[in-house]
Amino acid sequence: MSEVVIKAEQRSVFGKGAARKIRREHKVPVVLYGHGTDPQHLTLPGHELLLALRTPNVLIRLEGAVSELALPKGVQRDPLKGFLEHVDLLLVKRGEKVTVDIPVTVVGEVADGILDQQMVAVSVEAEATHIPEGVEVSVEGLEVGTQITAGDLKLPKGATLVADAEAMVLVISAAPTAEAVEGETAAEAPAEGETAEAPAEGEAAEAAE
Repeated sequence: MSEVVIKAEQRSVFGKGAARKIRREHKVPVVLYGHGTDPQHLTLPGHELLLALRTPNVLIRLEGAVSELALPKGVQRDPLKGFLEHVDLLLVKRGEKVTVDIPVTVVGEVADGILDQQMVAVSVEAEATHIPEGVEVSVEGLEVGTQITAGDLKLPKGATLVADAEAMVLVISAAPTAEAVEGETAAEAPAEGETAEAPAEGEAAEAAE
């Protein structure tokens, strides 16, 4: 998994005004918590943190004001511009197990039928410094009617499934036939010589209000 080193600074001022000032300096207010310790209020460089968060479950090695390992657990972004407003980091130790969601990536092509992917991420338990980047599932050559559940996934070494093993990951469904599509179209269209039914007087009055 990816490990990124980021320099952290202690933060001693709080509130919306202080947070706006921090962001104007191209930094991000951060809270580091976990292991029963008091939350630590930090400031991290915005650009470096933004790049790091592009990788799911990135392991961040903080240096400077603190020397710790952390995982991102909560990210707040500006709804319009997308910049980072605030980030929560979870303190982790080498060797400990953590529960995270890793992406499910489909590889290959379905020859017949339609792919219906119902799960894009799956919960697993893994060692904090060896979190897998994701899990792949191949649909190459799968027949119509095939179902793959979370329990069918071949997880990377060291990862244990936490999600419900019966949870559906994907289904290969039959593609609609031309006859079925034509039948649906014909059923929706009015018969020859028919016109759309005019609304009742009361309904027309309600529509006009």
